[in-house]
Amino acid sequence: MIYTHNIDPVIISIGFIDLYWYGAMYAISFLIVDYMMKANYFNLNIYNLSNTQIDKILLISLVSLLLGGRLGYVLFYNLNFYLMSPIKTFFIWEGGMSFHGALLGVVFAVFWLRKSIDINFLQLTDFIVLYVPVGLFFGRIGNFINSELYGAPTDSSWGVIFPDLDNIPRHPSMLYEAVLEGVVLFIILLFLSRKYINTPGYLTSIFLIFYSIFRFIVEFVRVPDSHIGYLWSDWLTMGQLLSVPMVFFGVLLLFNINRRQLK
Repeated sequence: MIYTHNIDPVIISIGFIDLYWYGAMYAISFLIVDYMMKANYFNLNIYNLSNTQIDKILLISLVSLLLGGRLGYVLFYNLNFYLMSPIKTFFIWEGGMSFHGALLGVVFAVFWLRKSIDINFLQLTDFIVLYVPVGLFFGRIGNFINSELYGAPTDSSWGVIFPDLDNIPRHPSMLYEAVLEGVVLFIILLFLSRKYINTPGYLTSIFLIFYSIFRFIVEFVRVPDSHIGYLWSDWLTMGQLLSVPMVFFGVLLLFNINRRQLK
């Protein structure tokens, strides 16, 4: 059954201030992850991190995520525009975040945090990536509410019409990503954590590989940003291009882990 999108992206307006569902999704995911980490759901806190350490990890990671996501969007998706209007870089309420930029931001944050937390880099990334799908799920739901990152036209019965764009049923690509990058990836990591939680870097490598695969697949039905379009032929998108090095580093890391275990 074709669904017509009619969700108001604004939760509530207070005077001249609008509170958006997209921002609320960040807040909700942050609170859920904070609770899950501290409650030690699924017994994933094998390093006995204290609540203070978890707060430090989350706060610094969140700031790095926002900064990296914004700068990544500026550099990867719309550099010419922001070179013409540098001040617009700080107008985050106008939209524009990049997952790959956010990932780099968090990587730098973890590298800086590792000594103060007193565990090594890969141990800390393994702990964090277990919860990243939670944020990805709510982030993509926020994209859906905002009617952004929509898909190509479709004849399928699950197509969605976004009236602000046109009256054509389209792939709800942001919901595909919510399911694959959020639900499915979380289940994969949780399942593998039972056996590999004590193998530093293993879960990180699996996250890099599967996120990239899922993102690469969904990009085939997701419409690229209009000011970029396709980078090659009529299918290669910036999202796919940026996912390639993620797969490379994930496979390389997994190869090195397996090689060490065979020695």
